[in-house]
Amino acid sequence: MSHEPPRYVHALRYRLLNAAYDPVVALTTRERRLKTMLLDAVGLSGDSRVLDLGCGTGTLAVLAKQRLPGLDVHGIDGDGAMVERARRKARRAGVEVSFRTAMAGKLPYADASFTHVLTSLFLHHLTPADKRQALAEARRVLRPGGTLGIADWGIPSNRMLRGLFLIVQMLDGFETTRDHAAGRLPWFVAQAGFVGVRETGRLATVLGSLTVLLADNPGCGSVSSTPNLEQ
Repeated sequence: MSHEPPRYVHALRYRLLNAAYDPVVALTTRERRLKTMLLDAVGLSGDSRVLDLGCGTGTLAVLAKQRLPGLDVHGIDGDGAMVERARRKARRAGVEVSFRTAMAGKLPYADASFTHVLTSLFLHHLTPADKRQALAEARRVLRPGGTLGIADWGIPSNRMLRGLFLIVQMLDGFETTRDHAAGRLPWFVAQAGFVGVRETGRLATVLGSLTVLLADNPGCGSVSSTPNLEQ
C-alpha cells in the first residue's frame, strides 16, 4: 500500500500570514528565551554538524551559528518562502547557514550526517503519523551517539495555561496538538528509538507551557524504553 506524502501545513495555518510569523512567534512563545534554552541544553561544540528541522525563518539556526561561528549548520523547511526568509535573515546577521526546501519526513541527507538535530516549534504542526516519520528521519541522519534537541509545546503547567493552549489548538489543529497537551511528546521520541529522553527545561508563555527535551541516538538496532510520562 502506498504512503501518501504529508500535506504541508503553514506555521500560522495560511501562507498569507507568513509575513507576521516572526513578530507573532516572538510575542507568544518568548522565542529568543526558548531557543537559547535549547542551545544551552544541547551543548554544541565547534566541530558539531547541526540540522535545524522545520527551521521556519531560521532564527534557531542563525542563533547557533552566531554562538559558534565554526559550526556547520543546515536548516530545512517545507515552505520555500520561509526558507528564502531564513536565507535573508542569515545574510543580515552575517553568518553562513545552508538552508534547503525539504520535508521533514524525507530528509535529503545521508545516514549519520549530523551530530545534532534540533527542532523548535515544529512538531506540533504534524499529525501523529507525521511526527513518527519525522522523528525516524531525525534518528536516521543522526550519528550514533548524536543528540536530538526539541523545544515545543508540552503539557500545560496549570489549568489557566491549559485553557490558553486551546488558542494554539484552534489555530494549529487538535489532531496535531492533542499529544502535546497530554504530555506524550517524550513517548513519540522514545518510540522512534532514542534513549535517555529527558526534559531539561520549561517555559510558561501567554499561550501555554513549552518544554525543552533532549534524547540520544544509540545507533542502529538499539531499542529504547518508553519514558515515564507521569507529570
